[in-house]
Amino acid sequence: MTAPRRPKTLRTVTATLLAAAMIGLAGCSSAPGTSAAAVNSTPKDGGTLRVGIVGGSAKDSLDAHSPVTHPDEARVIQLYETLATYDVNHKVEMALADKITPSADAKTWTVHLRDGLKFSNNKPITANDVIFTFKRITDPKAPMAGASALSTLNRDGLKAVDAQTIVFPFKSPFATFPDNVAQYSTGIVPVGYDPKNPVSSGPFMMKDFTAGQQSTFVKNPNYWRKGEPHLAAVTIIDFPDDTARVNALLGGQVDAIDQLPLGQINIVKANPALKVLESATGSWVPFTMRVDQPPFNDPKVRQAFRLIVDRKQMVDQVLGGHGTIGNDLYAPFDTCYPKGIPQRSQDIAKAKQLLAEAGKSNLSVDLVTSSAAAGMVEAAQVFAQQAKAAGVTVNVKKVDPGEFYGDKYLQWNFSQDFWFTRDFLPQTAASGFTNSPYNETHWDNKVWSELVNKASATVDMTARCALIQQAQQIEFNDGGYIIWGFPNSVDAYSAAVQGFSPDKSGIPLTSFGFRSVWMNK
Repeated sequence: MTAPRRPKTLRTVTATLLAAAMIGLAGCSSAPGTSAAAVNSTPKDGGTLRVGIVGGSAKDSLDAHSPVTHPDEARVIQLYETLATYDVNHKVEMALADKITPSADAKTWTVHLRDGLKFSNNKPITANDVIFTFKRITDPKAPMAGASALSTLNRDGLKAVDAQTIVFPFKSPFATFPDNVAQYSTGIVPVGYDPKNPVSSGPFMMKDFTAGQQSTFVKNPNYWRKGEPHLAAVTIIDFPDDTARVNALLGGQVDAIDQLPLGQINIVKANPALKVLESATGSWVPFTMRVDQPPFNDPKVRQAFRLIVDRKQMVDQVLGGHGTIGNDLYAPFDTCYPKGIPQRSQDIAKAKQLLAEAGKSNLSVDLVTSSAAAGMVEAAQVFAQQAKAAGVTVNVKKVDPGEFYGDKYLQWNFSQDFWFTRDFLPQTAASGFTNSPYNETHWDNKVWSELVNKASATVDMTARCALIQQAQQIEFNDGGYIIWGFPNSVDAYSAAVQGFSPDKSGIPLTSFGFRSVWMNK
């Protein structure tokens, strides 16, 4: 699935401190993504990087503002730069903007663009392009992936003060604005943008694209970061099949792959020509229960299913220990994450009791899964085994990624998905509201929604955390997600490739658009 998914919130206590923080970020360097290799050797320009990315289908897209699959996201990151971005530790830093400054009440944000910015076609990147971008994202007739997070934007009030300065007015305080403009689904595009013929603001520009197969990008000579990218070109190849993707790396057909199957880690490590890149992340591969459809419209059934899961076994068996245990709550890196909620653990007796109270003893359900992300199929199979102890029969139905993210996506009754690292409020905008683009559990809780909306408008961090933790408690009790763990991101690449670095985002291979990578051959 995935759309908007990257992100760590810029932390503040008051609007004044928030402004100070943003001023302090003004003009940040382009250091993120620099690895030890980058420090100890001199980058070389030129060469083509061939990358195998999990998933893809005939519905692959180049649209800057509606990425869904892994290959979609990888292409978006090559082509489009955002106003702000994140370093490898999920700290907000400036990108196309050199200043992002709030008003005292955080209802108005002023963005100032860097000097000399240009698109790949030599057209200057101006305030009008930024306004066009955000009006496109929030178009009420065709809202894009980031529209929900920007629901309080007064889009008609967007104003270009001059060619480099944009005023973003909001109907209520919007304390996490920098977070939202750092999402990779908010890349800046030119006025009149055509996603079929993309003009680039990112490190690379489009050469060719065949949906479901591969895409090739060449260096954008107008990219704003001095000396980057180093590569002359990048080719992204879709690989729905894990075995084919690994074999392509082992056979030298590609130089890097994402989501190395855990069973292949030792094989790759034993090969001196290859390297493994492992990153601890806040990414998650949940089971999704539709709260509006039987049997999951009964909260007792949802609670029972959460108690069926042996989370340690999941992490040990599905991830081979390469991850951390979850507690049915996302955003573990968020400052407001409620560490005081007791860890949920397997309780088969209680699960049976709840199912009996719901009149659902000896329940049989279909679980739709896919190889769209590492560990999805394996997690489904392990859960099916664990459920037997509670008298639940889980029929695992594996479909290919194209079908999984096809017309039935977001309609599956009991399924899975994957999300990259995000903080709580950006994640809720993507998946928690009835108008969110990826509300896969069909969650609709008015008290929860009021708390989250209030938190989004609360500048004081202590007060905001209190609201967020109340909302998270509601999800912990009644939500539609089973979040059993947070997988590490495990990727692999040729030793001839330099510049990769561990990254908490969950997409270290592509999070910097391959702009910091070079070839030592």
